[in-house]
Order: sequence, then C-alpha cells, then structure tokens
Amino acid sequence: MAKVISLVNQKGGVGKTTTSINLSASLGKLGKLTLLIDLDPQGNSSTGLGINKGDFEKTAYDVINGTAQAKEAIIKTRFENLYIIPASINMAGLDVELIQKAYTNESFKFQEQLKNVLEDIRDKFDYIIIDCPPSLGLLSTNALVASDSVIIPVQCEFFALEGITQLLNTIIMTQAKLNPNLKIEGVLLTLLDARTNLGLEVVEEVRKYFKEKVFDTIIPRLIRLVEAPSHGEPIGEYDPKSRANEAYLNLAKEVIERNGN
Repeated sequence: MAKVISLVNQKGGVGKTTTSINLSASLGKLGKLTLLIDLDPQGNSSTGLGINKGDFEKTAYDVINGTAQAKEAIIKTRFENLYIIPASINMAGLDVELIQKAYTNESFKFQEQLKNVLEDIRDKFDYIIIDCPPSLGLLSTNALVASDSVIIPVQCEFFALEGITQLLNTIIMTQAKLNPNLKIEGVLLTLLDARTNLGLEVVEEVRKYFKEKVFDTIIPRLIRLVEAPSHGEPIGEYDPKSRANEAYLNLAKEVIERNGN
C-alpha cells in the first residue's frame, strides 16, 4: 500500500515543485515504484519531467472532477520506476466546479474526491507524491485529505517562516475534521546558500521551531538544479554528479527510513 505524501506550502518559490520532481525521481532510483500527481494548474512538475500536458486526454483535472479513474490518467515517464498524473490548466477553475457540484448533490464530498479515486491504485505503488499549488484552496485540501503525511519545504531566506502558522492551522483543521491520521512527515530546508550568514541563521531558527521534524538533508541553491526542469529532467539525470542530486537521494533515503520501508 502506497504511502501518500503531499508537498505543501502556500508560499511560492520555496522549492516545492523542484522537490516534488526530484524526491519522486530519487525514490524511483532507489527502487521504489513512485507516482507523482501534479495538482498545480501551472503544471511545472509535468513539464519538469518532459511531459507535454496537451498530449494527454486524461489529467488530474479529470480524476478529481470524477470524469476519469486515476488509472486512466497515469503516464509512465522515461525515468526509472517513475509515473505521473499530469496537471491541466483547467484545474484553475476546479474549486468552483467542485463547490457547484456540492450545491446540487448533498452527498458529494468535494474535499474527498482525490482520496476516493486513489483508493483503486494505492496498492500499485510504494509512494505517491502530490505537488500542491501555492495556495490553500480546495486542491490543496483534497491533497491533505488524501495524504498520510505532508512535507513542508521552507526556503533558507528572510521571512522563511512567514505564512507557516496559517499552513499549520490548515493542517490542524484537516486533522480535526477530515483526516485524523494526517501527520507532518518533515520540514525540508531548501535553497540554502551556505556562503551567507542569513542562510545559516534561518537553518538554526527553523530547527529550533520544528525540532526533530526537520530533515537532516538540506537542499542547496545551485544553478544546475534550476536548469534541469527546462531540459525535462530531474537533477539525477541532468547532472548526476551534482551536490543537488546527492541531496535529493539523501532526502529520499530519509523518507524511506522514516517509513520503515
């Protein structure tokens, strides 16, 4: 049965999509059958793996609005053990569509759409990673309800913890009302420039705030990591000898160790 992990932070530019791509690819490299679900209407996880979203009839949009089963939207990528359900620009209006359905059908639980459709495929994978949009709307709520745990990327920059309280409150509300088993898998420090005192101060601040929840692995700020998505490749393919690839492999190993498999 797959462990379902969402990458969540309503703040943009924290390395959420980069981590979704490279954690998924690294889990695949380590022999874990992994499915990446791109819930961001921008579809950067899809294009970052060389997927042209316009080439496919079924996407995450169709899965969540109930017009397709999850298995119909799964695409095998050219990377080891890695599959994806791509995004669609139509997802930008999905919040409104789901709420309208709920108005006309009292039994329709719009927060549980993703959870329900994933039930049929959870036994096919070791890990399901969900890249959430940079907001706390219904797409992110669907991801939290469907997930066993969340990874929170936090950039090593000024105002790193800005907005985290709102995110934690959303997680607590989800636990209380919709998914009591939801856990925080870990907090991931990203975009560290170790040459600056500020970056190291943020690391210390975040570790003090989240304690043992913070992953040992820290993702460095590297130009090769920024370049890789434009080539449609995870960093492990684009530059396998880079420090960034080593970091994401270490993160994947931490995730596997924390889950005992």
